[in-house]
Amino acid sequence: MAEVRWTEEALRWVEDIYEYVRADEPAAAQRIVLGIFDRAQDVLSFPEIGYRYQPSARNVRILMYGHYRIAYLVKEEGDVDILGVFHSSLDISRYQL
Repeated sequence: MAEVRWTEEALRWVEDIYEYVRADEPAAAQRIVLGIFDRAQDVLSFPEIGYRYQPSARNVRILMYGHYRIAYLVKEEGDVDILGVFHSSLDISRYQL
């Protein structure tokens, strides 16, 4: 059965998002993080739900959750690696996906 795996970098991004939002809105921070994790699970049922990230030669896709982009890699065996979570205002082309 396919599974979603989070890279250490992706988990650091989520932690940074949590800490940033928590400074002003602790309850919102928890809702956002839980929403990101829940949204990422959608790729198990629909691995190509996100749009294809064109600069990447690999099968990297981007799934939106509110103001956040969840970058993920669909592997041949069906597993999915979450590569990062980026605020939509960030230029993700600066990051190697």
